[in-house]
Amino acid sequence: MARVKVALPDTYSLTVQIPVRITDLNYGGHLGNDALLSLLHEARVQFLHHMGLVELDTATRTGTIMADVAIEYKGEAFYGDILHIHLAATDLHTYGFDVVYWVKNQADKEIARAKTGMLCFDYAARKLRRLPAESEARLSAPAAPARLLE
Repeated sequence: MARVKVALPDTYSLTVQIPVRITDLNYGGHLGNDALLSLLHEARVQFLHHMGLVELDTATRTGTIMADVAIEYKGEAFYGDILHIHLAATDLHTYGFDVVYWVKNQADKEIARAKTGMLCFDYAARKLRRLPAESEARLSAPAAPARLLE
């Protein structure tokens, strides 16, 4: 079986820190795959906010919808770990973009790499819409290299 591989960009627009909660652990005593996806969602909302965007504009009922997700697990995370999630928008296209996540713990140990394919969506009409030019400009803004944790 071919393994999922998530390509990492050279630069990132934001790094967020999110602690692993006791409720994020699975029966193995480490961060569960479902909880990681939830933490990536939180990181993505913070990323969009940082970029001056929203996941859902309640007034216009437009926003983004996740089309796909890929997660490459690299290590375990445990209760009390602080996840440092580096985020970047990549592969912008007519209807959306990808968000790439590079997840490390407070000791700079790699935990995961992930990518979510985000499409622009009109929730009222229930159909795709074009990526607005303003959103494309914000997501294309120059980013900085991910910093190593100290």
